[in-house]
Amino acid sequence: MKCPFCAAPDSRVVDSRTTDDGNSIRRRRECTVCGKRFTTYETVEKVPLMVIKNDGSRAVFAKEKILQGIIRSCYKRDIPTEKIIKLADDIEREICNTMKHEIPSKIIGEIVMKHLKTFDKVAYIRFASVYRKFSDIDNFKQELENLNSMNKDKLK
Repeated sequence: MKCPFCAAPDSRVVDSRTTDDGNSIRRRRECTVCGKRFTTYETVEKVPLMVIKNDGSRAVFAKEKILQGIIRSCYKRDIPTEKIIKLADDIEREICNTMKHEIPSKIIGEIVMKHLKTFDKVAYIRFASVYRKFSDIDNFKQELENLNSMNKDKLK
């Protein structure tokens, strides 16, 4: 590590510890030439996750959009905000764990629906109606029947 004081190309690590948030390492260094000390931080380089939209355009992934969609689907439901935020965090973690640099928005929607199905049935139907663009009552009926048959299979 280059010294910020004398620009010497070498320094030694005196002390290392993780930061409070645990996402980086703080290192105290000492220049081998001038003897002055300085601090560096080591973090994991994050490559932004890109979302491929239906029209083929790309946008940077934003957990806030998922969170807003879940909040809208949970409107007037007796669900604590902390649980909604945890759900959004779980969804984000699953999406990031795919280890891909680009992900289609369709896959993101399916992951959200998978999580909502076990989180809250009403929120799931609300989200599905917008995501799948239900055009009439028959679409709602079909989705409700699918949900009911899934529940009956679990009880067996």
